[in-house]
Amino acid sequence: MNILVLTAHPDLSTSTANKKWFEALSEVDGIITRDLTAVGGDEMRFNPAVEQALLEQVDRVVLQFPFYWYSSPPILKAWIDQVFLSGFAYGPGGNKLHGKELMLVVSTGGPAESYQAGALNSFTMAEFLTPFQQTALMVGMTYLQPFVLHSAMSRDQTRLNASIPELISCVTSPRHKAIDTRAPSESASA
Repeated sequence: MNILVLTAHPDLSTSTANKKWFEALSEVDGIITRDLTAVGGDEMRFNPAVEQALLEQVDRVVLQFPFYWYSSPPILKAWIDQVFLSGFAYGPGGNKLHGKELMLVVSTGGPAESYQAGALNSFTMAEFLTPFQQTALMVGMTYLQPFVLHSAMSRDQTRLNASIPELISCVTSPRHKAIDTRAPSESASA
């Protein structure tokens, strides 16, 4: 399986978790890693032809990012806007991503228990990540169960280091769990 990991961190050199993850994933055979901030620069400009060619070569796309204000850093949105174009990702002839897998690798600053109804953040991570799930559905990709490390800013190096083998296993496993993206009425009739 060929895997493309797109890391979207505003300054990877200052990262607690994402830098270690990026470095570890960069050492794994079959994984191409890209630091989107380094590629897109301050202008956040991408060459769609280059990015699309990379996407066509892989079976699984991994979006790795810290959770910023209930979403991803702006560099990832810029990349999606400039690469998932009509005729490539959707619309007439836009089937180049069909059958590929999309997985999210996310670090948060808050504890897991803060991501639920009635808690500080009011919603679950699954609810916050729904736009990415819908993007996968829209472009014909299979949306995989995200890998989330909560409290990543705690600087607990033991916990962070322990997350690396689990992360690599999740990212590379050919049997990683897909999330059912059918509407409830479709799921009931299946």
